[in-house]
Amino acid sequence: MSEFDRRGFLKASASLGALGLLASGMPAWAQGSSDARASEILQKQIPSTGEEIPAVGLGSWITFNVGQDIELRNQCADVMSAFFDAGGRMIDSSPMYGSAQDVIGYGLDKLGARDRVFSTDKVWTAGDGAEQIAETSDRWKVEQFDLLQVHNLLGINENLPLLFRMKDEGQLRHVGVTTSHGRRTEDLIAVMKNERLDFVQVTYNPIDRKVEDYLLPLAYDRGIAVIVNRPFRGGSLTERLEGQPLPEFAAELEAKSWAQLILKYLIAHPAVTCPIPATTKPAHAAENMAAATGPLPDEKMREQIAAVIGVLV
Repeated sequence: MSEFDRRGFLKASASLGALGLLASGMPAWAQGSSDARASEILQKQIPSTGEEIPAVGLGSWITFNVGQDIELRNQCADVMSAFFDAGGRMIDSSPMYGSAQDVIGYGLDKLGARDRVFSTDKVWTAGDGAEQIAETSDRWKVEQFDLLQVHNLLGINENLPLLFRMKDEGQLRHVGVTTSHGRRTEDLIAVMKNERLDFVQVTYNPIDRKVEDYLLPLAYDRGIAVIVNRPFRGGSLTERLEGQPLPEFAAELEAKSWAQLILKYLIAHPAVTCPIPATTKPAHAAENMAAATGPLPDEKMREQIAAVIGVLV
């Protein structure tokens, strides 16, 4: 961790500690029943607007690409229902995720949940970005997205100005750029330095920590919200940890699973706004949201989490 990041982390951690959110200070609501705590989801601020959103979101890569199978579509709607009921808002998708956008639209219709979602999608084309965005809107059945992102920097010179123009014209609320799997990090940093982005989306977890060195401190310094993709490495990280006992200090954080421990590790970083784990199981959606309740790790404990997981995987 760079000194720049360390100073920022300590400063923000002190603020979180004052609110009773770190392991060293349990908030009053954390002492009640689990049902009572379900409504006490940690909110993270979008720096550019001051709006607050729940600290855990829902991804749709692979998991929502179920085509026209009505049983699987209803299963995805059940995941969305559990996510919303547990306090979630941000759902993220992309044109490259197969039928995921249609499935999200189906779920929102079935649940009557359009007023509950923070709608997040992407433009992923070197051609007509406006046409692709229009198709995405039709699939979600929304008139205005909360966030659109240039996916993996594809067509950045054409698509980013398009998104800024949409925002200026009141057709879009936030603008972002994404990368994944640690690719094109330097290119993303260059965009962050030169554009007033609202969001960036990057791969980050206790194993893939490259973004801690410079990208996260830069986002924190420039007031750019950070969405974390692949928090469980597409599920492979939690699969490898399955069956391994949690470290004793997990009890201090009230983490009941490796998934919760990883998510707490992520959302405790002051630059991180919202990880977006994907799942096919409603119970896992609720479990993931519960990671945004109760104590969070301080910097020392975050390092312990990373060290333990590094040894086990």
